[in-house]
Amino acid sequence: MENQNNVTEFVFMGLWGNKQMELLFFFLFLFCYLAILMGNVIILLTITCSHLIGQPMYYFLCHLSFMDLCYTSTVVPRLIRDLGAARKNISYNNCMTQLFTAHLLAGVEIFILVSMALDRYVAIVKPLHYMVIMNRQRCSMLIFMAWGVGFWHSVAILLVVLNLPFCGPNQIDHYICDVKPLLKLVCKDIHVVNILMIANSGMVVVAVFLVLVASYILILYNLRTCSSLGRCKALSTCSSHVMVVILFFVPCIYIYVLPAGSENKDKEISVFYTVIAPMLNPLIYTLRNMEMRIAMWKVWSKMAHSKFR
Repeated sequence: MENQNNVTEFVFMGLWGNKQMELLFFFLFLFCYLAILMGNVIILLTITCSHLIGQPMYYFLCHLSFMDLCYTSTVVPRLIRDLGAARKNISYNNCMTQLFTAHLLAGVEIFILVSMALDRYVAIVKPLHYMVIMNRQRCSMLIFMAWGVGFWHSVAILLVVLNLPFCGPNQIDHYICDVKPLLKLVCKDIHVVNILMIANSGMVVVAVFLVLVASYILILYNLRTCSSLGRCKALSTCSSHVMVVILFFVPCIYIYVLPAGSENKDKEISVFYTVIAPMLNPLIYTLRNMEMRIAMWKVWSKMAHSKFR
C-alpha cells in the first residue's frame, strides 16, 4: 500500500489545557529563557576572552554552552509563543525542521559531555601526559566527531519520519515536534519503527550514560592515590559534570527507552532537558568552580573599566 500524507500542519496540545496556567508559565518560561541566554553568554564571553580557552576542559565547556544556547533556541521561543497563542499550529515542513535541528544539537551535546568526561579521566589518570593527549588538535577532532555523530543520528530519524504516513488527526500531544508524539499520529503499524527509534535514540542514550558512569567510577578509583588537596579539586570539578550528566541523561532515558503509545509523562519530563538543565548548567559550572569565578571577575572588570575609561 502506498504511503499517503494528508497532513499539511500539526497542532500542539501543549503542556497544559488550562489557559490561566499557560499564562503563568508563559512568564515563567520567558524568565527561564532569558536566564539561559544570559548565563551561557556570560560563560562564552568569559572563556573566549580569558586564558581559560587554552585549557581543554573550558574549551569543551565553551562548546557545551553554545549547544545549550542553540538547542533551547530551537524549542523554547516557540513554546513561549504557543503559551500565549490561541492556536498552537506548526506547518509540516517546520515540524520536520525542528525535529532534525533538535536531535542534531542534542546529539552533539551528548558527545560533548562524553568528551568532557574523557578530558577529566585523562587529567586525573594520566596527569603528566594530559596536555600531550588532550592537545587542541585532538579536542577539535572530538568536537568535529560530535557534530558528525549528531548529524547522522538526526538524518536517520528524519528519513524514517519523512517516510511515515500521517492521515489525521494532526494534534501532537506535546509542545515540540519529537519522534514519539509524531509516531502516535502515524496511520500504519509502527512496531518495527518503534524498535528502530528505541535502537537509534533510547539504546544509544543508555549506552553513553553507562560509559559516562563507568568513566567516573574509574576516576574515583584512581583518586585514591592523589593528595587530599588534589582529590578535593578533582571531586569538585567532576561533581559539577556528574550533576549536568544526570540532569540531561536521566529524563532522556525515561523518554526514549519506552515505546511510542505507552502512557507516560513525556512532555512534562522533557522540560528537564529542554529548559531546566540548560538554565542550571551555567550556575553549576560557575558557582562550584573557583577558577571560572576568578576569570569571570577579571574579564568583566576589564570590560567595565574599558567602557568607562
